[in-house]
Amino acid sequence: MARTTPMRLVELIVLKQDISKVLSYLGRKGCFQFQSDFDESDKSKDIINQELDLYRRLDQVRAYLTLKEFDGNIAKFDLPEASDFDEAENIIKALTDLQEQDAEEHETNKKITEAFDEAQAFSNLKASYSELEHLSFLTLRIGKIDPAVFDELKFDVGNRAIVLPLGNDKSRILAASSKKGRFALDTELKKYNFVNMEIPQDFKGIPDDVLDSLKVQKKESDKKLEALVKQRKNFADTHKDSIYSLLGKLSLASQVRATEYKLESTKLVYRITGWLPLVDADDVIKHLDHLTEKRIVVRKYKPEEVPSVVNGHEQVPVELKHGKFVSSFKRMIFSYGSPVYGTVDPTPFVATFFTILFGIMFGDAGQGLVFLIAGILMACKVIKVGGWNKFAPIFMAIGITSMIMGILTGEFFANETLLIPVSRFITGLFGEPRDHILHMMPSSSPESILNMFKFFGFSVAVGFIINSTGLILNIINNFSRKHYGKAFFGKYGVFGSCFFWYVIFFVVRVFLFGIAPQMYDWIIIGVTLFFAAFGEPFERLVDGERPVLENGLGAAIIGGVVELIEVLSGYMSNTVSFLRVGAFALAHAVLGYIIASMSEIAPALGGVAISIIGNVIVIVLEGMIVAIQVIRLQYYEFFSKFFNETGREFKPFEFTSTPEFK
Repeated sequence: MARTTPMRLVELIVLKQDISKVLSYLGRKGCFQFQSDFDESDKSKDIINQELDLYRRLDQVRAYLTLKEFDGNIAKFDLPEASDFDEAENIIKALTDLQEQDAEEHETNKKITEAFDEAQAFSNLKASYSELEHLSFLTLRIGKIDPAVFDELKFDVGNRAIVLPLGNDKSRILAASSKKGRFALDTELKKYNFVNMEIPQDFKGIPDDVLDSLKVQKKESDKKLEALVKQRKNFADTHKDSIYSLLGKLSLASQVRATEYKLESTKLVYRITGWLPLVDADDVIKHLDHLTEKRIVVRKYKPEEVPSVVNGHEQVPVELKHGKFVSSFKRMIFSYGSPVYGTVDPTPFVATFFTILFGIMFGDAGQGLVFLIAGILMACKVIKVGGWNKFAPIFMAIGITSMIMGILTGEFFANETLLIPVSRFITGLFGEPRDHILHMMPSSSPESILNMFKFFGFSVAVGFIINSTGLILNIINNFSRKHYGKAFFGKYGVFGSCFFWYVIFFVVRVFLFGIAPQMYDWIIIGVTLFFAAFGEPFERLVDGERPVLENGLGAAIIGGVVELIEVLSGYMSNTVSFLRVGAFALAHAVLGYIIASMSEIAPALGGVAISIIGNVIVIVLEGMIVAIQVIRLQYYEFFSKFFNETGREFKPFEFTSTPEFK
């Protein structure tokens, strides 16, 4: 039976001249986890090394050139050489000069544009401003506002004042009111953030030659800006590959350097300790030996030879290795918790149970085909949905099981007639041809009701297998870890499991075969139930823990009574919970029947639309609901049997695209 991947602790003594190469190799390989996590308070995290500083400056160049963010695979880059540092500095210097020209020209263009806009705004003001200002009956205000509020301001002042735009963009205005209304006008202008402009008293407008001169200057400035934009684009096209290559090398070097700061070291030697999967250990050691030209000392330890593991201060990290299909379910395991090192790997069981349960609850050959095709397209990268592409094998698997269940029930995109020839052919091989191999749609006929109860019985039988698998895994795990007390006693130990199995056997024997209960039945049920509920003292006795009655006899009895209720209610709920498998399968069939019925009633095109929309809703919404229910059954009915202690997930040292440490 597959167990968690065997691990080895490796101690490396590396010379200072080789440390960068060694860390670079380990980060690329992605199979080495440092023995202890780096201290979060380690001040070396805040050290800005030369490589990180240069990376940040070069990344600013990339952003200025509007190149997309660097997200390359660091593993394909080498550590930078002296020439790479020089090249990066030259690119940064060249862009700095271009940036300065760009900033200077933008500032010049801004000033010219503002001058031109203001000149245009006042070009028609031919009367002397002082003459207008000193009119005894008139108050004038000239200034700037947000063009977006011009119409609102004009509406608010109404007939109390006149508001006129100066120029074309309404950013500069002239407001006039009677002397009496000047306070009301000033109040309204203040509400709209009016900025008063200082106008010389003898100002009479802008001469045409000044306007023409400013217009020429603006055109020349705009051309210079266009030339700079073109120059920047040419620079980006010419240096794009070099910039990305340098970013990759500097990112790698920066992360290597930051890791070096955190290692144990002397002036000449570094010490590295970490965990490696046994399957990779020899290959890694061989490559490190070659990489350093044998200037490295390597010691390899089994977990039971590591003092911190033996005394319980450290957990061996857990890695689960499988093929693509089973590996796609690994994240489901770790989202619940990591298995303990050395225990049975539950991933193959999860993969099997998930696909079977989903197929039973979502039986439709057409809808299953959609999942299968989606999985194939995701695997081929035709459809890209971020991190979901790694779950392509799951989509293909549930598509296949849904199609198989759909063929059994005769459903194809909620239609129960299209697969009748297939059903009649298959059933004809074993006797009289029938329209459906397994007819899910309930009716008032006694045969239909009986078939429905049979299917619910089948659902409970599937639950019995899943529950039993969890119990067996728990017993095996406890025996392998030498926890013999837990293996034998308690709710999920040997006695608890035997109680569950014998009760199921007893019920089946009495109700299906009509065999009356015997005295030995009650004895077996009573003994197994007693040791399942009152097993804690016996567990402590077997495991050598003292005192056996930790809190006295009274506490042991009360605890046993509570556990007795827990054993009975727990096993009952664990079994009944799987009735939802049959209930969801039946609900899926009813939804299909409703869609098919509505499609037949509606006109031709309307029927097609209803069928398409209905199937899309079922695939998306019911698909999500069924997936959630399957996960729930795995977590609460399966994992709860053996996941009574969590381990430590294996998280290898790997490089990221960017070197920013958070």
